[in-house]
Formats: sequence, structure tokens, C-alpha cells
Amino acid sequence: MTEAVLADGSIFRYNIKKTIGGTMHSHHYHDYFEIYYMESGRCSYFIDGKCFEVGEGDIILIPAGVIHRTNYGSEQHSRILIECSYDYIPHSVASNIQETGYLFRNPAVSEEVLALLQGIEKEYKHHDEFSPELIRAKMTELFVRLARGRSLVRDALTNNPLVERSAGVIKRNFNQDIKLSDVARENFVSPEHLSRVFKRDTGFGFNEYLTLVRLQHAEQMLKAKDKRSISEIAFSCGFNDSNYFSDKFKRAYGTSPLKYRKEHK
Repeated sequence: MTEAVLADGSIFRYNIKKTIGGTMHSHHYHDYFEIYYMESGRCSYFIDGKCFEVGEGDIILIPAGVIHRTNYGSEQHSRILIECSYDYIPHSVASNIQETGYLFRNPAVSEEVLALLQGIEKEYKHHDEFSPELIRAKMTELFVRLARGRSLVRDALTNNPLVERSAGVIKRNFNQDIKLSDVARENFVSPEHLSRVFKRDTGFGFNEYLTLVRLQHAEQMLKAKDKRSISEIAFSCGFNDSNYFSDKFKRAYGTSPLKYRKEHK
């Protein structure tokens, strides 16, 4: 991932990848805006509890804090990824971008977006002192073109109601005692079937996704300087054991909840 830091401290990352197969392995959400362009190939994209089939020319827009994961299977693909702070989004189109949704599918705009992304790549290859400002200008044009084309975006039908209902249960009730067997019974399927389908279509195991949602809420509470103790935060997010919570948190974030809280004071 290539990174440019402007004088004002804004961070911009650009990455192009051509490979065969694979699944995103990180826990995965972040504090910046992400633009994903599928140049060729196909993949399944799980975003905020919904499953999308993504194809050539599709654009994925992911706001900060949204859990997502890609699964390419054995498909050969090429994709372009941009991660940027929110100050790259012009104020005049910010609300339009937010209303667009996660999957932007508009063939009339796709080629224009690809040309802009290739222009940004060119600035990296021939970088000079003017490149950061040119990149910012191209990003402004990119977001404006997306906002202009929003009204013609084709409907993006999600493709697995069972997975989406199950993810919705987790999202709404993460602080409760949620069991795979209970969710399966409510959907009239076996636990084995739900477990297999959930993993296939999201890239997450059922309990893995439940833990991630709980950890995300705990992280937000720690950042918000919640006055409750670490144990109280753990229990309020659905963890029955504070030591288990601390262990999972440290594996996901590389530090203990207590140190994380101190670092974000």
C-alpha cells in the first residue's frame, strides 16, 4: 500500500493488486473512507451484514467503522483500492456520497472513474512536490463524478437472506447471549447448514463475526472515555468473562483494553 502524507497531516493510500483468489484476513474495519474498484474478475463482498456479488467495473464505497470482508475464491482478479481521510470528500457532495450506498454500479461512470484512478497511479510513479495537490484535485473530481452518477446507479440485490437475517440478529443483539443453534432454529435450518453458509458467504465464522461486532462496540466505548471499568464494558458488550474479552481484544488490536484506553485519552 503506497502512502502520501500531506503537509496538513492528511493520509492517502493507494494500492493496485492483480492476483488469483484469496480472502481478506484482517478483522476488518477502519477509521477512514475506502474506495474499491473491481478492474477485472469477480468477488463476494460482505459489508455491514449484507452480501454483494461484485463484478468488473463495480465500485465499492465503505465509510469508516463498517465491518467488511472480500472473498475471491479461486477467481483471478485485478482491483484498485484507495483509503483516504474524510477531508478528501468535498463538502458539497458528502451527503450524496453517503446516500449512494455500498455498491456503486453505473457503467456510464465506471470508465471515467478508472481513468481518474490511473491518473492517480501515474502521480505516484512520477512523484514530485506537486503530486499531493494533484492527487487531491483528482479525488475531488472522482467524488463529484460519483455524486453526479448516483441517480443512475443500478439496483444492487443482495444474495443471501439467511446470512443477512443472521447477521442482523448479531448486529441488534450483540450484547445478549447469542448461540448459533438458536439462530438456526429460528430460521428452520440446521446449525451445520447455517455455519457452513455463513462462512462461505461472509468469510467469517458465525462466532468470529459475533466477537468482532462485540469488540468493535467495546473499542468505541474505550475511545469515548466511558467511565465504566474494563469488566463492565466487557459485560455490556456481551462478553461473560473479562479475561476472555481482554485476550480477544489484545489479539485484534495488539494491545490490552486498559492500554488502548490510555492511548486514546
